Amino acid sequence: MNLHQKVHHACLALLGQKISLLENTLRELTEGAQNDTKSSAGDKHETARAMMQLEQEKIGRQLQDTLQQKGLLEKTGAEISSDRIVSGSLVKTDRGYLYVCIALGKVTVDDLAIMVISPQSPLGAKLLGLRAGETANINNTLYKIEHVG
Repeated sequence: MNLHQKVHHACLALLGQKISLLENTLRELTEGAQNDTKSSAGDKHETARAMMQLEQEKIGRQLQDTLQQKGLLEKTGAEISSDRIVSGSLVKTDRGYLYVCIALGKVTVDDLAIMVISPQSPLGAKLLGLRAGETANINNTLYKIEHVG
């Protein structure tokens, strides 16, 4: 398995863990709401139920966003072959590795720190279409493209 594939699989694993955690949290909140009986009526009880409902909605949105990210990552695949940076490219710069696919943050693969960024991010947008040897300048920081994979 090459580095690009390892990074892709690490991102899928990270998203899988996040999805599992969110699903468990949502399940616990739902069970808590079901176990919370209406017999203890009152303002405090109604406020607690409303707060729990808001938390369920927030976790539900996070879960949907994460599932969407995973779907996009799966659709992109790890077999991108282009000499230009496209969505799904693993890019080696003079400042480290970047995986242009989804906004996920830093992952570590083979003791290498790889920043996983969205093509819609300011840096991702500047990188799209560039080739090895070219540069991108974002916030007065220069990124020299060493390799596109």
